[in-house]
Amino acid sequence: MQQGQMAYDRAITVFSPDGRLFQVEYAREAVKKGSTAIGIKFKNGVVLLSDKRVRSKLVEQNSLEKIQLIDDTVATVTSGLVADARVLIDFARIGAQQEKITYGSLVNIENLVKRIADQMQQYTQYGGVRPYGVSMIIAGTDSIGARLFDCDPAGTINEYKAAAIGIGKDAVNNYLEKEYKDDMSESDAVTLGIKALKASVEDPADFKPPEVATISVGNKIRIFTKEEVEKYL
Repeated sequence: MQQGQMAYDRAITVFSPDGRLFQVEYAREAVKKGSTAIGIKFKNGVVLLSDKRVRSKLVEQNSLEKIQLIDDTVATVTSGLVADARVLIDFARIGAQQEKITYGSLVNIENLVKRIADQMQQYTQYGGVRPYGVSMIIAGTDSIGARLFDCDPAGTINEYKAAAIGIGKDAVNNYLEKEYKDDMSESDAVTLGIKALKASVEDPADFKPPEVATISVGNKIRIFTKEEVEKYL
């Protein structure tokens, strides 16, 4: 660690002289060690994919659910600290229910994403707390159509046509920038996502069937079975 850095990386409320919050940057490093996850928009919906490598033979594969439902038409996939992700997912579910009670439906996913981002941002400006060590891709459909957002530990949000988080983020984004096309079919988007995940794996022999879900306009979230995913492989 550099000599001058120690004075600025022990508290979340202290900026370094060059305007950095080291604890937020460390939280982003935690995300980079998490599983690779992808969101891709297609013609009338969104597909979410997540690497599902099992780190121990003793772990029950069915217990590892990377893609989580927030509402009937909104889902999220996360990368980073699992416990932090669980807390934020529960927060998002409550926010979605409050929106439905107030307005009768989840009118705008962006409002929900902003609430999640505000919660994450609060933990970057108070002493005695640490940032959430997780990034989220939030996807779904609302009155506007198919939407795809990501949110990082700083509480920064962006809307994308395709996005990736986790350990293979750079390789996946490079692949998606070359191969992504507007108005793809659902099948083409799933195929593209699987190929992009493969591109992020150093040894193709290590590639395992990912977790896949799609959300299309007018329909609820569909989680693909293992057999359905293997057909694409």
